[in-house]
Amino acid sequence: IDDVERLMEIIAQAAKEGAMLVYTLADPSIAETARQACRLWNVTSLDVLGPITESIAAHLGVTPSGLPRWAPGRKVSLGEDYFQRIEAIEFTIKQDDGALPENLHKADIVLAGVSRTGKTPLSIYLAQKGYKVANVPIVMGVDLPRALFEVDPEKVFALTINPVVLQAISRARAKSLGFDDELRNNYSEMDHVKRELEFASRIFQRNPVWPVIEVSGKAIEESAAIVLRLYHDRKNRCSMPRISRRY
Repeated sequence: IDDVERLMEIIAQAAKEGAMLVYTLADPSIAETARQACRLWNVTSLDVLGPITESIAAHLGVTPSGLPRWAPGRKVSLGEDYFQRIEAIEFTIKQDDGALPENLHKADIVLAGVSRTGKTPLSIYLAQKGYKVANVPIVMGVDLPRALFEVDPEKVFALTINPVVLQAISRARAKSLGFDDELRNNYSEMDHVKRELEFASRIFQRNPVWPVIEVSGKAIEESAAIVLRLYHDRKNRCSMPRISRRY
């Protein structure tokens, strides 16, 4: 595999099926991306080739090329687009779930929303396209990082979801975490879900430049297409006025 996007599809599938990933990737950058993505999605993984390559390289005092001997592109330098995608994925993984808010200004796109609105998979999908993405969770009773309100508001995209859908996801999540019945009910009861979404909605209303994307029933690709269309419309200043801020 020499395609990061295909690699992410495989890791996402492994996460979905609870599978273990064993890989032998010649390119150290792709191998590191695989390692970080597996850690992010809690996929058990084993890098078979990496430790061997590192030991040989250290013994010989050389740097691995990252390409197998028979690779057609061995004598061709990797394009700028390739390195841009690798950099974007590494940045996005480090910025997951509100980590390192001081780096929000470096992101191309910032996603904000309550837990379980698909911020992480959407972030990774966009990163595969070469965009540096940060995502910030909105949690009742927890102050949002000041940096979120200091970045260019046209970078920020709000995610929301139908409360019934969110409740179902929350119940499944609570069960997978092994919560007892009382904790499970507190975690996923409808009153809590509605208050959580209303709390986020008030934040979105105070920041009218942020478009609100409804993710219920949408595939990651659909949500990503909306984000990228709005992102490029804004960047090129060619957006048309809309009656609604919701998508």
